[in-house]
Amino acid sequence: MAITSAIVVYAVVWFLVLFCVLPQNLRTQGETGVVFKGTSRSAPSNLNIRKKFIITSIISAVIWAFICMAIIYGLISANTMDLFKFFGPKN
Repeated sequence: MAITSAIVVYAVVWFLVLFCVLPQNLRTQGETGVVFKGTSRSAPSNLNIRKKFIITSIISAVIWAFICMAIIYGLISANTMDLFKFFGPKN
């Protein structure tokens, strides 16, 4: 696996995990009762984005390590991703 491939895999995993982590422990302004002028009641009151980025980075590193090991040891390859070979027409 090339270094650029590893970086791309990490970036994809990081963003997927981020979208899973963002809604966790989210309190809206409507729930807290303090709605700032010009915002909707569904806007987050305290997002804690730094904490969520750190959590996302740690979880992503673990998932990325498993994916990289699977690629390096041959459990995942371009041939395993070729679904046409498995589901395509039989000759």
